[in-house]
Amino acid sequence: MPELLTLADWLAHCERLHPKTIEMGLQRTNALRDRLGLRFDVPVITVAGTNGKGSTCAMIESIARQAGYRTGLYIKPHLVHFSERCRVNGEPVAEAELLPHFQAVEDARGELTLSYFEFTTLAILRALQQAPVDLVIVEVGLGGRLDAVNTIDTDCAVITSIDIDHVEYLGPDRESIGREKAHIMRTGRPAIVSDPLPPGSVTAYAQSIGADLWLVGRDFHHDGDRQQWRWAGRGRRYHALAYPALRGANQILNAAGAIAALESLRDRLPITAQAVRTGLALVELPGRFQIVPGQPTLVLDVAHNPQSVAALAQNLDAMGFYPRTRAVFGAMQDKDLPALLAHMQPLVDHWHFCDLATARAAKASDLATLPRPATPGRTVGLSTHASAADGLQAAVAAADPADRIVVFGSFYTVGGVLEAGLPKLHSAHASAVLSPSQDPGRGPAQP
Repeated sequence: MPELLTLADWLAHCERLHPKTIEMGLQRTNALRDRLGLRFDVPVITVAGTNGKGSTCAMIESIARQAGYRTGLYIKPHLVHFSERCRVNGEPVAEAELLPHFQAVEDARGELTLSYFEFTTLAILRALQQAPVDLVIVEVGLGGRLDAVNTIDTDCAVITSIDIDHVEYLGPDRESIGREKAHIMRTGRPAIVSDPLPPGSVTAYAQSIGADLWLVGRDFHHDGDRQQWRWAGRGRRYHALAYPALRGANQILNAAGAIAALESLRDRLPITAQAVRTGLALVELPGRFQIVPGQPTLVLDVAHNPQSVAALAQNLDAMGFYPRTRAVFGAMQDKDLPALLAHMQPLVDHWHFCDLATARAAKASDLATLPRPATPGRTVGLSTHASAADGLQAAVAAADPADRIVVFGSFYTVGGVLEAGLPKLHSAHASAVLSPSQDPGRGPAQP
């Protein structure tokens, strides 16, 4: 094997090792876990779900750091740089510091052929094992039962919202998918479920193994008004909480689950009300209904399945009036693409479909031919582009200062416009903003 000197070299090596990008199963990772001696002496929180996993992980990390704890976080996928996946105390681990852990996995694997995800997961878990941290937070990649991170025995399992996605691996309905995700739970340990209507398979599995099940609405609650909100759990309450810095109506459920997870470990990691308030107020996670001020306004969101895109559409509709909305969109071809477009169609005046730098992505030309529901009284334009960056550039060139541009779909889509840093938009158009009745390309404002 040629000498591997950089992280890029190692990632290319990982891609060549296995003929499949995804191969479910724990036999290989369990064997490597034992060879590497992967065990954590600090509490581990594992987060699974269809949507809200990354946000929940980021909130747990932020609150714990404000409480004075040193944190290690494995979150995925990355937007621009692979090192975003491994954070210690809120900062990505330097690429050079990851190299010895990739080498250790390579030395230990022997005859085993690991997938890209298995290899990189083991390397990051080893990096976090050797980091000086008080808490480790890991995000499940796909499902839970057979996901590589499930090789680690968690101290607290968190299940966020569950919806239909990755049906070829997880099953065709919420019951099947919920059952797969529930397998991150462990006997006698806390299992936090922040989905307000979880599949019965989730609660049934928790009861069958004797997990300490925390259900939102039963074991912890939240309510509030426009200014602040409250959280109440098993014997503890937090009042006068600011809403999370991560925007979107769905983030309150993620915040409630994050607090419950930390409360369930109070005997090992006590937190204060001030840590909760400050942690939620300062949490950051790019690409989750991220609003970038400028002219026009830019919204970045990695929503890529019907549930998350429906939430994105709801959040966009609550932003107020914009004369026109342009959408830069690219996604994987195995997604329910007509459903994604249908949720957004009432809000979009022009689609900028884009190719993405992965073979799994749908072609922009194919996206342009997908059926979209007609909106009476409106003409919705479309164009195709070689990349997300090209799509954004075209959208800015065509937009007026008061318009809005939404970049959404795959992580590759949002990451594609962030490669050169956070865009600062300045529309070249000096034309007056048209009202809906004056704009021939837009009908009445949507409710």
